Amino acid sequence: MTKTMTCVACPLGCQLSVTLDGDTVVSVTGNTCKRGDAYARTEISNPVRSLTTTVRCEGGLHPVVPVKTTLPIPKDRMFECMKLINETVVQAPVEVGQVLIHNILGTDAHVIATNNN
Repeated sequence: MTKTMTCVACPLGCQLSVTLDGDTVVSVTGNTCKRGDAYARTEISNPVRSLTTTVRCEGGLHPVVPVKTTLPIPKDRMFECMKLINETVVQAPVEVGQVLIHNILGTDAHVIATNNN
């Protein structure tokens, strides 16, 4: 079986062709850099994404503070993570890099502030 995908590991956006034997990646072609091969193998076996969003903040200059995960999280857990983030309210002051949610849902990723508030 062959699967095609667009690589997003770098700005080139190579069209990858991934040959599979069941769930096992046999080969990756179409990539112009090493990152394309690694991206395709990860995307097939365990797709992950970085999560950027906002968390509600009380007592600050703004009603929300922008946040991101410190590590990519499993793609199939994104909605679960967003549910928890949407339920979270922090108190100002918030500093850049401050951990607002530790080890979100056991993923080893922390949710950190990306701006002051």
